[in-house]
Amino acid sequence: MEKEELLRQIADAVVEMEEDTVEELAQQSLTAGIDAYETIDLGLAKGMERAGQLFDEEEYFVPELLMCSDAMNVGIDVLKPHLKSENVSKKGKVVIGVVEGDTHDIGKNLVRLMMETGGFEVLDLGRDIPPAEFVSKAEEYGADIIGIATLMTTTMPGMKEVVDILANKGI
Repeated sequence: MEKEELLRQIADAVVEMEEDTVEELAQQSLTAGIDAYETIDLGLAKGMERAGQLFDEEEYFVPELLMCSDAMNVGIDVLKPHLKSENVSKKGKVVIGVVEGDTHDIGKNLVRLMMETGGFEVLDLGRDIPPAEFVSKAEEYGADIIGIATLMTTTMPGMKEVVDILANKGI
């Protein structure tokens, strides 16, 4: 199978929420010698981009978007051990999560992956995290960076709340 066709099939499987197919095709891409970053960018991320378009067109809704994200994450789990970090030295510690009230973690997961392969130690708190927990976990972990994700404008005040807690603590 040609590289372009395999990457298209991976994107299609993400859009169709087919986790097993994504896993199998991601493994095939490695066997075919396709760079893991390229598979993520031109396969998995393209699929999520198309899912996002379907969401914008109101053909997909939040549950479908989350299932597409789950399929993408299966592929990332297959590819992650094959990402070339080229002996990257540790650059710091990061706590990352999706702020309370939001469960959209697609962007957070991509940022986490890029940070991990870029030499950061990342503690992923997951989704729907209360503002105070970002701060307490960052203090526990000794984080240099706190990454707060959200997709919904209604949850953006939670990001400011994290910043306010940090400011009040003098951090």
